[in-house]
Amino acid sequence: MKKIALVTCYFQHNYGSQLQALATQMIFDKLGLENETIRIDGLRPEINKAKYKYFLSKIFDLNTVRDKMATVRKQIAKRTNPEYARNLAARDRIFSHFAETKFKLSELYTSKAELGKKAHSYGAFVVGSDQLWLPSNISADYYTLNFVPEDVKKIAYATSFGVSQLPHKQAEMAKHFLNRLDAIFVRETSGQKLIKQLIGKEVPLVCDPTLLFTAEEWNKQAPTTRRIKENYILCYFLGNNPEQRSFAKKLATALNCQIVQLPNLDEYIKSDEGFADYPLYDVSPLDFIALIRDAKFVLTDSFHCTVFSTLFEKPFFSFRRYNNDSQVSTNSRIYSLLDTFGIPERLLRGNEEISQCVKMQIDFTKVHQNIDLLRQKSIGYLTQALELNS
Repeated sequence: MKKIALVTCYFQHNYGSQLQALATQMIFDKLGLENETIRIDGLRPEINKAKYKYFLSKIFDLNTVRDKMATVRKQIAKRTNPEYARNLAARDRIFSHFAETKFKLSELYTSKAELGKKAHSYGAFVVGSDQLWLPSNISADYYTLNFVPEDVKKIAYATSFGVSQLPHKQAEMAKHFLNRLDAIFVRETSGQKLIKQLIGKEVPLVCDPTLLFTAEEWNKQAPTTRRIKENYILCYFLGNNPEQRSFAKKLATALNCQIVQLPNLDEYIKSDEGFADYPLYDVSPLDFIALIRDAKFVLTDSFHCTVFSTLFEKPFFSFRRYNNDSQVSTNSRIYSLLDTFGIPERLLRGNEEISQCVKMQIDFTKVHQNIDLLRQKSIGYLTQALELNS
């Protein structure tokens, strides 16, 4: 089979994004298929221009404006807080180094049209996973694979809409590109429902690429040295929700633990200054896995932090990042993940009684049975779509 082209979000300065992209590369390596990740550099101006037009069209949408204000606050903080700017620059360098050294990247393509013309040199294009079908990404028209000719195989693996409903224009665009794909596998039940609603197709549910590997396999990738010697709670919060920080403080007191935090990833949160005993910025994606592995407890509003906490059998609680389920909310993926694991009770609001929460146990034997079953099905769907068994 010709080389597989992977269309992933490997470049995003986010732990989950880079780890799911790495896992996608790893599974094709494990299947013995030559592959490379499409380099984004030359395509970025075209993609960003389309995204800009999308957000400009949403300038009067209150939920979207609130969501984008996080980016504005981050830029202001970088200009007014030199220490924060230095910390963020150090983190960005780590993410960039990871992207350049951990992925087998393609040649530089200067446009989607150029990539489309060279698409026949690949055996298939695989897009996934993460929130690549967010409304803004649909408008950007890259992760849709619309640039790939009809006669080249197009597969979506574990691709997520990130939201439970699409705006009308993006819904119409989705009807077109979804019907062009040769195989569609989604990560969340909300995605299944949305595709059924849009094009009338029943599509299989598969696990996120990070779940295709066991804790033991991930541990071979991660550093072996324990970074923080004391017992600690790892806090990985992307959203600005004070009640979740308050819960963490109470839990740390109850468990006699330090608080380790990876602060200010998606936005600058001023109230996080002084929150953690160890606020860490110089953490690579593989360091992130090790911090979860070595924690006594994990608190997060992140999908992938929930994934790795479960794989490493850590006591954890997940929280809603958004206070509602508006069109910009990505809460649905957490709901679906915990339902898949069979532990929906691990989702908290942050106002629960600590003494009751610490008594809650997780039957990891049952959880791993659920993961193993989905893992086997997922690999089966992927190999069938690639016609490896024919």
